[in-house]
Amino acid sequence: MGEELKFRRVLLKLSGEALAGELKTGIDPDTVSKICAEIGEVLNLGIELALVIGGGNIFRGLSGSAKGMERSSADYMGMLATVLNALAVQDALEKYGHPTRVLSAIEMRQVCEPYVRRRAIRHMEKGRVVICAAGTGNPYFTTDTTAALRAMELKCDAIIKATKVDGVYDKDPVTHADAVMFHRLSYDETLRRHLRVMDSTAITLAQENSMPIIVCNMFNGSIKQVVAGQEVGTIIEGD
Repeated sequence: MGEELKFRRVLLKLSGEALAGELKTGIDPDTVSKICAEIGEVLNLGIELALVIGGGNIFRGLSGSAKGMERSSADYMGMLATVLNALAVQDALEKYGHPTRVLSAIEMRQVCEPYVRRRAIRHMEKGRVVICAAGTGNPYFTTDTTAALRAMELKCDAIIKATKVDGVYDKDPVTHADAVMFHRLSYDETLRRHLRVMDSTAITLAQENSMPIIVCNMFNGSIKQVVAGQEVGTIIEGD
């Protein structure tokens, strides 16, 4: 199966909200287990995988600053939220038998390793899932930008953004029955249409480094299909 893979090293971006499931906030163990079962199916193909997980299910820095908190403080709180999510995903993946390492951009040695690029690559080469926590370690940067940055640093073949819907739509498919899904988009068109895929910094960084972004459903086997080269979801790449 290994020779048939389209992507051999992938950065998977998950939103923090995905871990909350029906709870809307916090961490739902059943949902985390379900997501990690999907990830496990992908790992069984023999790929090397890095994960970046948001923290919006616990605390979102931008929302905190909008309510009067100092932006840097709010963003650091958001970064710490991603560490909680990373540890939850680590626990679930290891219960499925997949070795992992949580690497944090903010040092907390009793909990996880500090993020070091060469160490992260070595972990991936040894078959360990690298879970990148605490964003970039700097305020004013989102986990979308972190995902793009880590994908470049770790020499990934693609960024896969796993969501609750099947791809990128012209409007919210949950509230609009006539929403149309795009199968292919250019970086420029994504930015021009203000499509809510990833923030503009992340998309621009991907564009400058010719890094494809694939948006797909996280629950129906789509991630596995993307890695195997099947045409599912929405792919964002050059013209």
